[in-house]
Amino acid sequence: MTGQREERTTPAVRPYVITRGRSGAASPELPWETLVVAVAADPPAGPSGLQPEHRRILGHCQGLLSVAEIAAHLGQPPSVVQVLLGDLVDWGLITTRPPVPAAERTDVTMLRKVLHGLESRL
Repeated sequence: MTGQREERTTPAVRPYVITRGRSGAASPELPWETLVVAVAADPPAGPSGLQPEHRRILGHCQGLLSVAEIAAHLGQPPSVVQVLLGDLVDWGLITTRPPVPAAERTDVTMLRKVLHGLESRL
């Protein structure tokens, strides 16, 4: 034995352990582009049933972040993060802002016409 540590290639905790075997949340599934923000600046103290992953999510959500961004910060699949976010929504620790529906998004062609109109006046 050389005394060198082997580099781990798989996560120490499997996703099904983090979600306690759940594949979905009790509340409706959050799309990846849903924006999330913590309700309080500090997570609740004491043994409140929060897992370390819940606390990490609350730490990252001091500003608006999407479900996909939170998954990237945690290094977990979005499906796992959706389950954990569902818990936090149910407990009232985060609020969500649904993605803007396609019908309400600004038409890019109209923006280009406005830009070209402004450029022609300069």
